[in-house]
Amino acid sequence: MSFAALGLPESITRGVRAVGYTSPTPIQREAIPIILPGHDLVAAAQTGSGKTAAFILPILSRLLDGPRALRALVLVPTRELAAQVEEAAMQYARYADLSVGAVFGGVPIPPQERMIMHEGVDVLIATPGRLLDLHGRHSVSLDEVEILVLDEADRMVDMGFAPDLQRILRLLPTRRQTLMFSATMPAELNAVAREALHNPRRLALAPSVARPAPAIAQAFYPVARHLKADLLHELLERSPDRTAIVFTRTKRGADRLYRVLQQRGHKTGVLHGDRSQSQRERALRDFKRGRVEVLVATDIASRGIDVDDVTHVINYDVPRSPDDYIHRIGRTGRMDATGDAFTLITPEDREEVAAIEKTLGRRIERIELDDFDYDRRRPADAHGRHEGHGRRQEGKSRGDHRHTHVEPDVDHGRPARTRGGSHGHVPPPGGHATPAADAHGRRPKRNATDRRSRRRM
Repeated sequence: MSFAALGLPESITRGVRAVGYTSPTPIQREAIPIILPGHDLVAAAQTGSGKTAAFILPILSRLLDGPRALRALVLVPTRELAAQVEEAAMQYARYADLSVGAVFGGVPIPPQERMIMHEGVDVLIATPGRLLDLHGRHSVSLDEVEILVLDEADRMVDMGFAPDLQRILRLLPTRRQTLMFSATMPAELNAVAREALHNPRRLALAPSVARPAPAIAQAFYPVARHLKADLLHELLERSPDRTAIVFTRTKRGADRLYRVLQQRGHKTGVLHGDRSQSQRERALRDFKRGRVEVLVATDIASRGIDVDDVTHVINYDVPRSPDDYIHRIGRTGRMDATGDAFTLITPEDREEVAAIEKTLGRRIERIELDDFDYDRRRPADAHGRHEGHGRRQEGKSRGDHRHTHVEPDVDHGRPARTRGGSHGHVPPPGGHATPAADAHGRRPKRNATDRRSRRRM
């Protein structure tokens, strides 16, 4: 079946062909004929299945006739997804007389105001918070919106946007078409759906519990925590023609792993919520263009970025929940392509690993690399103590990294396991460890609000 057979006009199908798509995906075949006549729709489909085109193409087709005004609003949870949807919509609309724009936080608001008030847009992609900011400044009117899309609606609810969504719904005309697209449709969305949609049609092309695409080959790599960076390096080295996203749990962990991989000679970028908008855009742009082969990211990248030909997803840190695992590895194997998903697992990750396998309904294969020294001990410092013994490496002063092979492991978002006492301090034989006194017999003061001080107390 072709896109023209779905009822899309020539100006839109030309844009689709220019992007390189020739045949619609299942969600596009099912959704477009429902959206074109103006029906409300609730659609659940696997991540990477082509949901964006499924709603953008019929929206552009409907807007070809009528006045030039803000008539279609797409709400998304993240800046990255807003930029991605904007880019796709602009490509599909290249042969149509329609204007597309996006607004989101993290960047100055005046240029966005000028775009809306002076240049004008037919389709606006927005994050909820920035849209409400603009409305509060009387910079955007929603009175003529005819079509509303809630994209990644479950993610917006998870991120706490439900009250913002309720406020936005009250600002919109009651007579409108509403489309809700999401990778999963949990029960929490029912309240939003009841208020937002009127007699919706429903498409369930994804199970109520998400599953990875079958084309993704999954494997778990058991390893000691102090050898994770070494093992990651080996995995990357043994996959020469690869484009990989490496996920960590924390922003600080992403920065540290980024530096480790750069030192090892990998062309690496980093993406997380503490990076500026320009840094985030540059990292994604470099990754898409091949200037960066490895993108280290937090879960901000597990949804809302669409990069073709990601060959590998590597979980440096095991995700906290099975849903996070599924969304992470869904960055590869998209649009029926194949992909590999590797996860580095440690003995401390046993609960998370069990939860993932229970959700998937099967055991994931464990793999050990040939010629990799799994028995290597932590390097010892000048006093014979092993690095990380008793407390996290972050407890040391900066720059005091006495090791021989890599920077200390990335923060895994959980308290460190310790030996020799509940706080990792080993008492001297026959007594308890006490802070050293100065020449006058005074003991050093501790700052009770300092995390490191508390950890030593």
